[in-house]
Amino acid sequence: MASTRHVIPFAELGRQDVGSVGGKNASLGEMTAHLAGAGVRVPPGFATTADAYGELLDGHGLRGRIEEQIVRLREGAALDEVGAAIRSMTLAEPLPPGLRAEIVSAYEQLGRDEGRADPEVAVRSSATAEDLPEASFAGQQETYLNVRGTARLLESVHRCYASLYTDRAIDYRERMGFDHLQVALSVGVQAMVRSDLAGAGVIFTLDPESGFPEVIVISAAFGLGETVVSGQVDPDEYTVFKPGLEDPELDPLIDVRVGAKRRKAVYAEHGLTRTVDTTPEERSQRVLTDTEVRLLADWALTVEGHYGCPMDLEWAKDGLTGDLWIVQARPETVQSRHAASTLRRCRLTAAPGTPLVDGTAVGEAIGSGPVVLLDTPVDLDRFPAGGVLVTGITDPDWEPIMKRASAIVTDHGGRAPRTQRLSAVNSASPPSSAPGGRPTSCPTDRR
Repeated sequence: MASTRHVIPFAELGRQDVGSVGGKNASLGEMTAHLAGAGVRVPPGFATTADAYGELLDGHGLRGRIEEQIVRLREGAALDEVGAAIRSMTLAEPLPPGLRAEIVSAYEQLGRDEGRADPEVAVRSSATAEDLPEASFAGQQETYLNVRGTARLLESVHRCYASLYTDRAIDYRERMGFDHLQVALSVGVQAMVRSDLAGAGVIFTLDPESGFPEVIVISAAFGLGETVVSGQVDPDEYTVFKPGLEDPELDPLIDVRVGAKRRKAVYAEHGLTRTVDTTPEERSQRVLTDTEVRLLADWALTVEGHYGCPMDLEWAKDGLTGDLWIVQARPETVQSRHAASTLRRCRLTAAPGTPLVDGTAVGEAIGSGPVVLLDTPVDLDRFPAGGVLVTGITDPDWEPIMKRASAIVTDHGGRAPRTQRLSAVNSASPPSSAPGGRPTSCPTDRR
C-alpha cells in the first residue's frame, strides 16, 4: 500500500489495514472482500488514510500547535478551551490539495457505480486506535449522514478530522495514557442506505447483558440508525437462538419485544438529518418481519464465524428497494473481556422500599447512592462520586459524569445502545444497574 495514497476503496481493504484506515473502515473492507460471496451485503465506499491525516497535521506547523495546546491542558488550562482551540485550528488548516482531489475523484466514481450524480453518503470517523483490547475510541468522533455533493463532502471530512479533538476524546486519551498525536484519523465515505424510509439498528452475536453466546440479539427502530445507537428510542428487540438457524424448518426466533419507538431520524430537507415523531401505527408495529430477522441473524453468524469472536454490528434496511445491509461491524468488547472462570452475583441485603419507577435493567449488579437529576452533562461539580445519575438520555459527552456514577437511570434506550458501550472503559469497580427507568449506560461497561 503506497504511503502517498490518500484514498482507498473498501474493496481493497481488510482487517490488516487498521493502522492505515482504522478499525471501522478496515472491517468494512474485510466484509466487502470476503463475505459478499456468502450473501452479506455491505454498501460500497472508500476511506481516507492515516497518511492523509498526517499531511494535514504537517501543514503550517499544525502538529506543533496542537502539542502546545496539550501542554497547556496539562498545566491547568480548561479542557473546553483547549478542545475548542485545537478544533478551530484544524478547521482553519486547508485540506491538502492532493487529498481533496482524490476524495472528489473517488466520490464521482462512487456516483458512476451507483448510477447517479452526487449520491448521498454517510461520512464516518474511524480512529486508527479503535477497538483495541485495552481501549476503545469508537463513537468519540463525529458522523454525518445524508451528505450530498463534493463541497459538503469535503466539509464533512474536515469536520471529522477536527472531531478527533472533541473534549470527551481528549479527556479519554489523557485518562488512558495515549499520545494524542499518535492516534490518527481515517474517514469512511459510504453510500447511504435509505433506512430513513424503513428502519435500522444494532446486532450482537451474544446477549449483550449476560454474555450468553448461543443467541443473537437484534435491536430495531424506524428511520436512520442513529436513534438506536445513541439510545434516543426504545427499540424493538428480537432474540434468535443460534442452533435453530441450522435447520430451515425450525423457527429460531425465541423472543420479540416491540418497543415504543416514539422518534425516528430522517433526511432533512436541505441535507443531513432531523428527528421527528413516529406515527401511532409505527409505534405499535414491528420494524422487521420474521424472515428479515432470520436473514440478519444468518449474516451475523457468518460474520462471527469469519472473525472468530462475538461481533457488534449495525444494519439498515433500504425503504426504496427493501434490501437489508450491514453498515458497520466490530468485535464485541464488553462481555468478551469478562473472566470466564468468575461468576459474580449481587443481591439486595436490605428490605426493598416502595418502587418509584420501573423499566429494563442493564448490567448484572446493584447500584445505590444519592439521586441527582441532570439535564445536561456540564454540571460535573454538582454530581457526587457514587451518585445515581437520572436524565433523559446519555451520549458520549456524559462520560466524565458516568465515570463517577454508581448507577444510571434514563428515560429511553435499549439494552445495548452505543452510549452504553462507550462509557468508562477499564473502570476497576463492578458493573452497576439501577432498578427503575431504562438504564442506557453502565459506569463500568466498555464502549
